[in-house]
Amino acid sequence: DGSYFVSNIGPGDSAALDGNGYISKLNADGSVAAAKFAEGMHAPAGLAVHEGVLYAADRDGVAMFDAATGEAKGKVVMEGVGFLNDMTVWKGDVLVSDSGTATIHTVTPEGASVLAENPACEGINGILGDGDLLLITTMAKGDLIAMQAPGTETVIATGMKDADGVGLVPGGGYLVSSWPGEIHHVGEDGTVTLLVDTKADKILQNDLNVYGDVVIVPNWEPGTVTAWKITGQ
Repeated sequence: DGSYFVSNIGPGDSAALDGNGYISKLNADGSVAAAKFAEGMHAPAGLAVHEGVLYAADRDGVAMFDAATGEAKGKVVMEGVGFLNDMTVWKGDVLVSDSGTATIHTVTPEGASVLAENPACEGINGILGDGDLLLITTMAKGDLIAMQAPGTETVIATGMKDADGVGLVPGGGYLVSSWPGEIHHVGEDGTVTLLVDTKADKILQNDLNVYGDVVIVPNWEPGTVTAWKITGQ
């Protein structure tokens, strides 16, 4: 229906298992449909919807909710994880990145398993399924990586330190956010162009999603959600 889900870590320590994290639902025009559409998480980060289920990366696992009603549908608790971060659907599977262990996990309502683990993906953050490719961003080197299968990682572009979300540009290329306050365009040839810099204004550019020609970016600080329009290249 054109609405958006936005995760909120809630007040207090983002690393605390305090149960005060929640997910909001916004209407297409940015108005709040439900401030607390789903509750009871500790500090949810990345989200994905698959087959009517809303998946949320939490500190200790992946929580699941009915995507239509927000009703809780259980949680996959994951031992030994560092920082579960972004989520996507790729080749029919729900995936979650672990920034703390450079790992990507496959998640089902029954449990989780390791899909890929690669030290080259140190500080892995954003993941996005794109047909046969899984796009990956890393914070350590600021890489945008394409993976066809575990062990086949190829660096598309680099130098976008603290890279966070990734989205596809209509007609070709990519957008990559860096959470301290930047949005980059990456050309098909790997050329990186800085489009937005809000660091001086203390506006963070965290995850990033592209829907047609609309770019949605949540801003951990100051606690806003920004919509951008793609008008050309």
